[in-house]
Amino acid sequence: MKAVAYQKSLPISEPDSLMDVDLPDPKSTGRDLLVRVKAVSANPVDTKIRMRVNPDKGDFKVLGWDATGIVESVGNECRLFKPSDEVWYAGAIDRPGTNSELHLVDERIVGNKPAVLDFAQAAALPLTSITAWEILFDRLGILPGKRNTGQTLLIMGAAGGVGSILTQLASRLTGLTVIGTASRPETKEWVKALGADYVIDHNKSLSEEIKKTGITNVTHVASLTKSDLHLDSLVELITPFGKIAMIDDPGTLDFTKLKTKSISLHWELMFTRSLYGTPDMIEQHRLLNEVSELVDAGLIKTTFKEHYGTINAENLKRAHALIESGKSLGKIVLEGF
Repeated sequence: MKAVAYQKSLPISEPDSLMDVDLPDPKSTGRDLLVRVKAVSANPVDTKIRMRVNPDKGDFKVLGWDATGIVESVGNECRLFKPSDEVWYAGAIDRPGTNSELHLVDERIVGNKPAVLDFAQAAALPLTSITAWEILFDRLGILPGKRNTGQTLLIMGAAGGVGSILTQLASRLTGLTVIGTASRPETKEWVKALGADYVIDHNKSLSEEIKKTGITNVTHVASLTKSDLHLDSLVELITPFGKIAMIDDPGTLDFTKLKTKSISLHWELMFTRSLYGTPDMIEQHRLLNEVSELVDAGLIKTTFKEHYGTINAENLKRAHALIESGKSLGKIVLEGF
């Protein structure tokens, strides 16, 4: 099968940072589905793994954790899917990635692709949808429902992949007042269109920006980027007993700053369930099916923004370079081989 892989961690500008390769076709066993990949999207985790993880000498490492495709075959323990089903998922970080023609994935972290989206449009959503859903409902403990709870969610980096989904979920499925941060005119417009009640500039004083909205109580924060730089401001803004969820990798954080307000900090990594085979691993299957239904009902829209052509090393290098620049808006998708 065709795949895109690397053998050594290199800057994306290097010729061998990603390579077109041919690898043996995998076989489905147990609870694994063998999926013929139709489309993938690029995520920040792809670039982080490429720069941090060196495969064993002589081995190829395949990246990619978002995919849509068609089930080719199923393992002998599979019960949720059958061949020819159209699926979407975000894979497992400790297994080969989705940048390959054929891909093995545990059926418990796979959902039914939304019917109203084509493969490319749908490929933009799985990883960020799982992350956003788990932040909102599992980590921050927000209850679904449109009743007014008086609670406010501040989303730092609301124009990014996770922020774009989180803004939609929070504004459409809960009674939260949603404040999203963005710094450029196009990103501010994007966040507002996704349903944020207010959009503020994270490059300015957050307290001053919040004051402009008239909001006096920020009860929940989703800090999706540069958490170490914003921690002091977030502690100042958040109410006593507030909750902060983080997904990024800050170098250092002084957790003692959270103590006087009894602020709780919650880490989110959507790969935890598959990485540890947790008893509730199948929740990601259910979650993806629920998001799929929301998409089909018109309540959640795809964050697909850029189509970079077929799945090959050259196009994936372009995608990695844009993500590493910090200037991407929405999701970059590649389709076919």
